[in-house]
Amino acid sequence: MGIISIENSDRLFWLGRYSERVYTSARLFAASFDKMIDVDMGQYSIFCERLAIPNIYGSREDFCGRYISDETDPNSICANLMRAYDNAAALRNEIGSEAITYIQLAVYDIKKCGESQAPVIELQEVVDHILAFWGIVDDMIESENIRNIIKTGKRVERLDLYGRLKLDPASISREINRLAGRITKTNLHYDADKLEELKMLVRAEPLDYDRIIELADHLRRD
Repeated sequence: MGIISIENSDRLFWLGRYSERVYTSARLFAASFDKMIDVDMGQYSIFCERLAIPNIYGSREDFCGRYISDETDPNSICANLMRAYDNAAALRNEIGSEAITYIQLAVYDIKKCGESQAPVIELQEVVDHILAFWGIVDDMIESENIRNIIKTGKRVERLDLYGRLKLDPASISREINRLAGRITKTNLHYDADKLEELKMLVRAEPLDYDRIIELADHLRRD
């Protein structure tokens, strides 16, 4: 594969972030869907607040329709999936056609969600194809650096989301350790002091979730 350009390193990193954002957002939405529809009409507002998504939706029906498959909504699962696809398509030489195919299949699935009376079923197909994409990354990409950059993006995004969800210290600690194990093996420029601060923060009580999110999102250096 040779030397990876700065531009493609950035694309690989964001491919990891966007694919993780789609995966976790889809799983969270599916887990909350029944409650939003059958139990709590205001549940979608709580969902938006947890993920720091602007609540621009007029009703739960509006949210359920737009958040999944409205490409014009920048916070939707569809919009984030399209960002992942755009990065993947520009990285054909780095990640191979088969990896791109699974992202493309996820795009087809998300489009079907907008036409479905049971969108959670199609959403599971999106999740499955993202998992298959990650499997291809592990199995088919020879370059360790490429794999590690994608997974660094994945871990940064997961740490950001876990911080917003205020998950337990063990989950946060696990993601910090995984992130540290990946980013140090890449050619990415990162702030070693911020990484060390992340490792220290997870030992503090109570956890400073806002600072964890800030450090994760600014760990890379341009």
